[in-house]
Amino acid sequence: MVDEARPWLVVGLGNPGREYARHRHNVGFLVADLLADRTGGKFSRHRRAVADVAEGRLGFGGPKLILAKPLTYMNLAGGPAAALAQFFKVPPGQVIAAHDELDLPYGTVRVKCGGGEGGHNGLRSMSKSLGTKEYVRVRVGIGRPPGRQDPADYVLSDFSAVQRKELDFIVDRAADVVESVVSEGVERTQNAYHGG
Repeated sequence: MVDEARPWLVVGLGNPGREYARHRHNVGFLVADLLADRTGGKFSRHRRAVADVAEGRLGFGGPKLILAKPLTYMNLAGGPAAALAQFFKVPPGQVIAAHDELDLPYGTVRVKCGGGEGGHNGLRSMSKSLGTKEYVRVRVGIGRPPGRQDPADYVLSDFSAVQRKELDFIVDRAADVVESVVSEGVERTQNAYHGG
């Protein structure tokens, strides 16, 4: 049940630092950056959490969004997410994690609430720190590594030249999905976006 008096917390998962900026594992940061652009938010360091935070609204007088990019490494991202959820009084059902997903083909965007973490260290950390798995996940497919490449090496490498040509479109779609979850709910968003 959505509490309309409360903001939504959108946590873009990634690793801080310029050397990680365009890695597959950082697609959540790209989604958070685009949402900040759309809502007029400006990222700055939060005083209570190890995260860059931007605040904005969806449309004039629309729902408030707290956009966060944890400044810890991925496996510790839950700490800042939980600190921000507590600070802004955001219930778990109004926390959205935007993240890369190995188990989806490249470019596919899916949304779900709850479920497992699929080996994703950022999600594992969020579930542990929030004390629940019942938060929303916007999953951005990065596909499986080619051949015998280690998945850990794959997620910590740049998108291929071919993938980069589509990346802006995919991040745009993922941001649309986040906005739809906030304005329409998870089920309607699944119905609207899971067909293609």
